[in-house]
Amino acid sequence: MNIKWFLMMAGLIMIWSVSWPIYKLALEFTPPLLFAGMRCLLGGILLSAFIWKTRSRIQWRKNWKIYLMTGTLNIALFFGLQTVGLKLVPSGLFSVIVYFQPILVGLFAWLWLGELMTITKVTGLILGFLGVISVSAEGFSGHVSILGITFGLLSALSWALGTIYTKKNAQSVDSLWMVALQCLVGGVALMTAGLSTEKWTSIVWNDTFLWGLAFGTILGVATSWILYINLVKMGDASVVATFTFLVPLLAVIIGTILLNEPFSLLLFLGIILIVASIYLVNKKQKQTTKQLVVQEKIGA
Repeated sequence: MNIKWFLMMAGLIMIWSVSWPIYKLALEFTPPLLFAGMRCLLGGILLSAFIWKTRSRIQWRKNWKIYLMTGTLNIALFFGLQTVGLKLVPSGLFSVIVYFQPILVGLFAWLWLGELMTITKVTGLILGFLGVISVSAEGFSGHVSILGITFGLLSALSWALGTIYTKKNAQSVDSLWMVALQCLVGGVALMTAGLSTEKWTSIVWNDTFLWGLAFGTILGVATSWILYINLVKMGDASVVATFTFLVPLLAVIIGTILLNEPFSLLLFLGIILIVASIYLVNKKQKQTTKQLVVQEKIGA
């Protein structure tokens, strides 16, 4: 990891962190599935137009399965399940469920990508998840729906599988076209679902909605997924996933600063746990005999 990697990661975390309050404001004026579908579809169209001169890199006949799979996992299922689940479960609890994703990525990357798994790394992943629970604990209120929890777990699972699939196939396709086509595929699926279950006339075309849509199209979808896919391509998927623990943390901190929400002891504890998590997962692993034995025991 170098300065470029950290700058890209910082940009991604900041975009995803500010997305939550921006989308929350915009969703007051639009049905959720249509909003998700519009920003994904428009993001895919915008990026495709920007890189159209390189369309020879698409190689559709060779790579169409990759585009359809990433579009399904990373966009259609992830955003779709997340949008529906948020209506059924308190936001704090739902964010904890969705951010079970780094734990799943760490497990899947070890099983399917051959990434190193040590007790230190496992401890870091667990601490990060506990940190997200601590940060989001204030939102554990309201009715808890089993169906909503199921949607949250499936959302985390689709995101984790999408990350692993992306890492495994990132070298086979052009990164920009992977983002563009997965957004187009997923956007069409979400728009179809939205038009089937929601009313287009329910959209209020005011400044808040349009700014939210513009942010989602340019930064929230196109730019953030370019950063995410390139980060996964450059390094261990489990390391990239662990840094995403910072997203709910920064989202809460932004709310504390801008919306005058209280700074609680649980938030402070969450900060400590998440920082410790990132340190442990990124701690340089020495290939000593002792650690190799531990790795073999975990894999047994």
